[in-house]
Amino acid sequence: MTTPDVSVPILPKVMTIAGSDSGGGAGIQADLKTFAALGVYGTSVLTAITAQNTRSVLAVAEVPEEVIALQIDGVMEDIGASAIKTGMLSSASIIATVSDRLEAWGISSLVVDPVMVAKSGDALLQANAIRSLAMQLLPLALIVTPNIPEAEVLSRLEIHGDDDAREAAKAIAALGPKYVVVKGGHRGGDPIDLVFDGDGFHEFETRRVDTDNTHGTGCTFSAAIAAFLAREFEPLEAIASAKDYLTGALRDSYPVGSGHSPVNHFFNVRFAEARSLATRRS
Repeated sequence: MTTPDVSVPILPKVMTIAGSDSGGGAGIQADLKTFAALGVYGTSVLTAITAQNTRSVLAVAEVPEEVIALQIDGVMEDIGASAIKTGMLSSASIIATVSDRLEAWGISSLVVDPVMVAKSGDALLQANAIRSLAMQLLPLALIVTPNIPEAEVLSRLEIHGDDDAREAAKAIAALGPKYVVVKGGHRGGDPIDLVFDGDGFHEFETRRVDTDNTHGTGCTFSAAIAAFLAREFEPLEAIASAKDYLTGALRDSYPVGSGHSPVNHFFNVRFAEARSLATRRS
């Protein structure tokens, strides 16, 4: 009797290096949900533990740099990663540690979400760490995804319109990343993400979703880009696909708290959720 040939799919591996959100809507939690929803295997490196909910950040405790480095090295030497994204890196020393290990491992598909402020308005990046982010981490990035306020800080330019956003994108690209995505969520009208690829500009537009459930949108978007890169999408295709995924997650979101609730990361696997519930109840 021969054993049937059952091929087991090997999922691409993606790492997130970010802070933990106890409310489950942003940070490591949002990233791992996104990875699972998009069919990649997610690993995580915690840089900070935050006590937060949908209304505010109550406390932040940074993880020691040597532990952050060991998390990265431990995962890379055993599991590896086809793509990596970074989120909350709250201090200059943490940024230096992460940059050192990413450079040592020769990471080429790096997505940097330059997290500076939580949706609640609480600061997640120390002011003296901005230069480290610009000088040490951005040169390693394939794609960086600032929102308008973050793009203003990184470029040192004010953004009032399209021309300003283009100049800011060029200024950020001069710091090293190959693709700069200036997200349009903070601007009026439909959110148009402006992408500079070093040579020219591309615009990705969708209809604005009227919802307050926007906690973790930046984390989710950058995690989705990393997931699609790991699935061997070209950068512009990964950005466009991530925007489509985030739009669906916003459109199908629901409130889980009294502040800014998160997006619905599993909107695209609801049938599996329903089937699981039906099985459990039967």
